[in-house]
Amino acid sequence: MRPVRKAVFPVAGLGTRFLPATKAMPKEMLPVIDKPLIQYAVEEAVAAGITDLIFVTGRNKRAIEDHFDSTPEMEAELARKGKAELLAIVQGILPSHVSCIYIRQSAPLGLGHAVLTAAPIVGDEPFAVLLADDLLDADRPVIGQLIDAALTYQGSILGVQEVPLNETDKYGIVATDPVSARTERVRHIVEKPKPDVAPSTLAVVGRYVLDARVFAHLRQTQAGAGGEIQLTDGIASLMKEKAVFAHRYEGVRYDCGNKEGWFRANVALGRKYHNLIP
Repeated sequence: MRPVRKAVFPVAGLGTRFLPATKAMPKEMLPVIDKPLIQYAVEEAVAAGITDLIFVTGRNKRAIEDHFDSTPEMEAELARKGKAELLAIVQGILPSHVSCIYIRQSAPLGLGHAVLTAAPIVGDEPFAVLLADDLLDADRPVIGQLIDAALTYQGSILGVQEVPLNETDKYGIVATDPVSARTERVRHIVEKPKPDVAPSTLAVVGRYVLDARVFAHLRQTQAGAGGEIQLTDGIASLMKEKAVFAHRYEGVRYDCGNKEGWFRANVALGRKYHNLIP
């Protein structure tokens, strides 16, 4: 398997759960303490060796592009005032060896469609997918853990965790066969099953390392749950051709796609990294 150097960030969603805050601001720019959600995901990818960041955007997402762009006026003002620490923070948002590519999703047709939109840029290389809604706090970057597993098992890898039975209808759920202590081969995957028909309580979270052949399968995927093209369905089709594995990552997940998870992330990271809470 070739090295994973490209990561796709689907950021075209409307963020309706956080209205009115997200009426004019991308949900991915919601701050957790002093950094927006999208920066946490980008930092995770860069720490894992990713060099090409592909943002699949929509309307009203210009703030994301601006955040990762240089700001000569601000930098000059900080330098003039001798605020070296703040200047270093602003200049260090994105390392110089990392490239940002932005591509517009034509319509809100689902996560599978968003990933497929990145196909012309990804090409035939294996690639990562990171959903900024899932903030993963870990000693070793979670996407890096998945990349290592992909190289070891020579297949696509899904980041997974156990969830309560009554929450299976919020996730893609997998049935698996054990391969090692943390990695299992996926034999079945279904999008948001009701608890009484869920094949397990092992849920896919917002981290993937995928073989580029998934694009061919997504092109053939019909609208599924919610009337959208689901990435889960594309992966299910890919499994007929290539092995797909689930990896139980090490780390703590905060579901910042809802207010409770976002609040918990602020409290936990504020306490752990900023000494804001006794």
